[in-house]
Amino acid sequence: MLGLLSIGVVMNPAVTNQANCVASDVMLGPIPDSLKVTMKDGYTFTLNKQQLTHAGTIITTGANTPGVGRDGILIALMAALTESTLRQLANTGTYPESGNYPNDGTGSDHDSLGLFQMRPQAGWGTVAELMDTTYQAKAFYGGPDGPNYPSPRGLLDIPGWQQMDKGEAAQAVEVSAYPDRYQNYEPVARTILDALTVRGSGNGSGTPGDADIPETSRLVFPLPTGTYVRTSTFGPRTDPISGESSYHRGTDWAAPDGTAIFALADGVVTYAGMVDGYSGQITIEHTIGGEKVATKYIHMWAHGIHVTAGDRVITGQHIGDVGSSGYSTGPHLHFQVHPGGAGSTAVDAEPWLAERGVEGIEAPASGGPACSF
Repeated sequence: MLGLLSIGVVMNPAVTNQANCVASDVMLGPIPDSLKVTMKDGYTFTLNKQQLTHAGTIITTGANTPGVGRDGILIALMAALTESTLRQLANTGTYPESGNYPNDGTGSDHDSLGLFQMRPQAGWGTVAELMDTTYQAKAFYGGPDGPNYPSPRGLLDIPGWQQMDKGEAAQAVEVSAYPDRYQNYEPVARTILDALTVRGSGNGSGTPGDADIPETSRLVFPLPTGTYVRTSTFGPRTDPISGESSYHRGTDWAAPDGTAIFALADGVVTYAGMVDGYSGQITIEHTIGGEKVATKYIHMWAHGIHVTAGDRVITGQHIGDVGSSGYSTGPHLHFQVHPGGAGSTAVDAEPWLAERGVEGIEAPASGGPACSF
């Protein structure tokens, strides 16, 4: 299999493509005057329009930050709810001048300021910067384009944050003395995100229109170099479970359970979930060489699917983990290529990839999970 690849081992590939991965179709709708919400422990309260306006800033900033996606926005909302109940707090006891900036009251926790209670003394920013809600949101998300990269770390700077419990991911950024508080606000954050956003598809059908699918020329192999062995080719074979003759419409590469699966190329996720509740599958639509192409990644466990339908992904992005769900004899990736789109006939992936100079890589593209629509 290694002979197939034009191997250019690249660490953290596609960084230059991240700027094109913007979740522009996470669209902020009208801000309601109030919203009744319920915490995980059952406590119910009402958020006012000012609090919801701050939530809108967090959502919009996340939607325009490469790699954040819907899950990242959810985590940010959980953090701001926990830290300040979505209030832009001054701290006049430590910084009297903070009261001169627009605020929703004053706090008194150390030298903390703003929605995320960020501390100037910890390097998060100046008083003037931290009294700006958009700056606070950008600092929370972090990443290479964040205002504090690489330290203090924002969400995108936390290795493996997308695999963490969402409360744990919020705590990894906030480093609170009370790490268990964030989970209690997850239902509230979900209610806010659902209430304030409109999820678009580009053509109103729930699937991307051709104009939504980015053109791409760079392809990467969907598993890390050196981690896999081909176990079944495309075409006629003896079924490994039934023993009967069958036609295999994909290529199988065995790899350890949990091995990262990469997106072949830039594209839009059209399906991500358990087919009939049975086998994990991700389908991505691409435009490659001017042609519509779909790729399918199959047999992930439910917890090993890291994208959702509507997400825009970049080449080499970590979209899932190898599993053995469904009709399977062990952990492996079943991979299919469909020139013409997901409804078209699959072709043999190996020669198709070889003809297009697919690269082997060792690490996923940086920037975290998908940019959600």
